[in-house]
Amino acid sequence: MAFDLDMIKALYAKMPASIAKARKVVNRPLTLSEKILYSHLHTDQKLENFGRGKSYVDFAPDRVAMQDATAQMALLQFMSAGKPKVAVPSTVHCDHLIVAKTGAAEDLTVANTESKEVFDFLSSVSNKYGIGFWRPGAGIIHQVVLENYAFPGGMMIGTDSHTVNAGGLGMVAIGVGGADAVDVMAGMAWELKFPKLIGVKLTGKLSGWTAAKDVILKVAGILTVKGGTGAIVEYFGEGATSMSCTGKGTICNMGAEIGATTSTFGYDASMERYLNATGRAEVAKLANKIKEHLTGDPEVYANPEKYFDQVVEINLTELEPHLNGPFTPDLATPISKMKEEASKNGWPTRVEVGLIGSCTNSSYEDISRAASLARQVADKGLKTKSEFTITPGSEVVRYTIDRDGFIDTFEQIGAKVFANACGPCIGMWNRVGADKKEKNTIVHSFNRNFQSRNDGNPNTYAFVGSPELVTAIAIAGDLTFNPETDFLTNESGQKVKLDPPTGDELPKRGFDAEDPGYIAPAKDGSKVQVKVSPTSDRLQLLAPFKAWEGTDLRGLRLLIKAKGKCTTDHISMAGKWLKYRGHLDNISNNLLIGATNFFNEKINSVKNNLTSQFDEVPKVQRAYKAQGIGSIVVGDENYGEGSSREHAAMEPRHLGVRAILVKSFARIHETNLKKQGMLALTFANKEDYNKIQEDDVIDITGLTTFAPETPLTIVLHHSNGTEESISVNHTYNKGQIEWFKAGSALNMMGKGASKAAPKKAAAKTAAKPAAKKAAPKKAAKKVAPKAAKKAAPKKAAKKVVAKKAAPKKAAKKVVAKKAAPKKTVKKTAKKVVAKKAAKKVAKKKK
Repeated sequence: MAFDLDMIKALYAKMPASIAKARKVVNRPLTLSEKILYSHLHTDQKLENFGRGKSYVDFAPDRVAMQDATAQMALLQFMSAGKPKVAVPSTVHCDHLIVAKTGAAEDLTVANTESKEVFDFLSSVSNKYGIGFWRPGAGIIHQVVLENYAFPGGMMIGTDSHTVNAGGLGMVAIGVGGADAVDVMAGMAWELKFPKLIGVKLTGKLSGWTAAKDVILKVAGILTVKGGTGAIVEYFGEGATSMSCTGKGTICNMGAEIGATTSTFGYDASMERYLNATGRAEVAKLANKIKEHLTGDPEVYANPEKYFDQVVEINLTELEPHLNGPFTPDLATPISKMKEEASKNGWPTRVEVGLIGSCTNSSYEDISRAASLARQVADKGLKTKSEFTITPGSEVVRYTIDRDGFIDTFEQIGAKVFANACGPCIGMWNRVGADKKEKNTIVHSFNRNFQSRNDGNPNTYAFVGSPELVTAIAIAGDLTFNPETDFLTNESGQKVKLDPPTGDELPKRGFDAEDPGYIAPAKDGSKVQVKVSPTSDRLQLLAPFKAWEGTDLRGLRLLIKAKGKCTTDHISMAGKWLKYRGHLDNISNNLLIGATNFFNEKINSVKNNLTSQFDEVPKVQRAYKAQGIGSIVVGDENYGEGSSREHAAMEPRHLGVRAILVKSFARIHETNLKKQGMLALTFANKEDYNKIQEDDVIDITGLTTFAPETPLTIVLHHSNGTEESISVNHTYNKGQIEWFKAGSALNMMGKGASKAAPKKAAAKTAAKPAAKKAAPKKAAKKVAPKAAKKAAPKKAAKKVVAKKAAPKKAAKKVVAKKAAPKKTVKKTAKKVVAKKAAKKVAKKKK
């Protein structure tokens, strides 16, 4: 069925007029990206010819999506906003907290036990505030969004950097931090610097061993991990219209790896086919009526150099299969050059594991093409040399590929099928032997391959490729195997060659699922209780961050000067730490434990300038906080690259870091820092990075006249008695400076709510000042429940906050009334799915 059909109808009804007005103001033809952006301006935003990469613009996205790891903090913040219901359609997807180990059924059972408290919390919060809930096992957020919610010409934000996947269905879909999601769910404008535009012209047609994945692997090699920063990448040309909708999704998904704000494609026949196949024929009919507005103007694509800031052209007919890596997703190697590159760089060529699936490559088309190769193992008398795993992207895809015999085919070659979840892609992989830290190689069809990301082993060399290439390499067991030219020796000693992969774009018998896993929220959630136990180590109610003290910052200590790549994985690791995503104090114990210290080249080892001893980063920072001393983190290029996780901004803020000073930021992370009331600063002269010494005492001056486009000054007091001043830049506008002054964007939202409300209500919603910096843990626990009480009307507060002194037994009763035991939940889900007709539609397609 089509969700939110009335919302889509309303948008399409006004879209042509909005685009016409924008075209008149801009006075030229428009790209697709511009059409979507201009038709989603917030009602308070004045229409003008916005400067690309310059103008801050307020938008009104159509929807919000959250995955379970980031949803916890986002919804804890939303609860503080005092709103009775979300203002736009929103969903939660439980996909990050399932560890891949034994197989789908067992792993899901373990997750439902170990993370029950979190799932119950998310389920009850969703039920209370009108949020659609996709329970564990339903699938990965981006696949589920593509199958159910994405639509051409729409605009959405999601609390995961790979939200951009929905660009495959013609959306402008952008990954954000939870604080941004809270703004939109609370009915406020969402601010974004108007993006630059990169056009990618695709000519020719994919064939043989080349797949849609190879397009983005090639683009990543051209643009690098930061080449798309601050830009939307718009694909067009005959090559774009010749590929499948899910292939387009793959390309957009991995656009996050070039730092792009998002990527998108114009509406075409492949999108219409996909909408029809996924039970959304009504959306396709609506889109067909305004299809000229759901793609760029013809003049734009005829002369792209005139309308885009940068143009890249790729001939798909000549494109070769690629493998990208290791340790970075932009090191692109055509498969024909892999033997040479592996030898030159000393990469281990024996492949231990091949992994396919994930949110990037788990469509029916992907799996069917990989299955065509798996069938050849038996047909040609071969034996798979590497371990092989499959991670389906959704229950709809899993059920359908099982029905069509693909899972049986994979199991015949010894494959292991994991749960419909993120699993190994995000480090939720209990890989046997990874703790030995041995040098080894894996190949996968995921999107990221940062050091230690997949299995926690810094010596695992991970390479990214298409599912079909990964399958072929797993069969061969050799990183340098080129299926286009190389032969394999079968069990009988014969030389055989793999045939190129084949598969169906969409299932001939239609998609199906007994239970897709969706639970609709209560129509009236006012009586739904959401409780958080004060003794929980998984969930913690939030206390507001302290407002700026109104002075320059003096006497700061250097926490760490990070050397080289410092992604959000380095700043706030995933893997085993995911379970603490709803507990800010506990997860802060992973702060920067993956970053390399410039001064000793060690990971998680920094100097405590109070004792002159070296210790773990979080411990040193907690020591500074206990003494009421602020600190600063210094970083390299593209700091905060990778996931959208706002914990990487909230953790340093919570522990008392006052500023992050780097050569350059990744977009989402810079915004997250601003939202949390941090100072996000860049060197005016990048060489000044070298002036920062380990024992420096640091001042930040100019804050009393903090203003847009006005640099601040950093004063370095060196231990030898000398001092240096360096100029640092920032990108704060007036509104963002107010976030800093208030202590966070959420604090500002609280101020706005109390101003707008009658006096009585204002008294109830006033935010309580944050706990004293050096407060011990016990005191911190007391603050959170009190702060939550004040953030909501009195009646609601009683429901939201668990009694502090509740005995352990009571703590177990954390779940809202609506969060029934498993049996009940299953029944409810089936009723809801029946109501929503998701199953019905799928079965009609048989």
